[in-house]
Amino acid sequence: MPDSIKDKVIAIIAEQAVLEPSDVATTSTLEDLGIDSLGLVESIFAIEEAFDIQVPFNANAPQESDFDISSVASIVTAVEGLVREQTAS
Repeated sequence: MPDSIKDKVIAIIAEQAVLEPSDVATTSTLEDLGIDSLGLVESIFAIEEAFDIQVPFNANAPQESDFDISSVASIVTAVEGLVREQTAS
């Protein structure tokens, strides 16, 4: 696979933030990047489609979700875990 999971997730987030992937730091929050709740939902849909996974995220109660959206790095880690689970099953 030429692109790592991290690179793909950053590319998806960058697209939502209308930034270059190189401008997205793993320490950034979605808020830092200017991504609002609609952008978050669109990012999650794009991540689900790109990796063929189901993200356990409730847009109506994001703080109650098992999917950590506190930073770009936490999103990458969560997606890596979901991809591992998908591959294992």
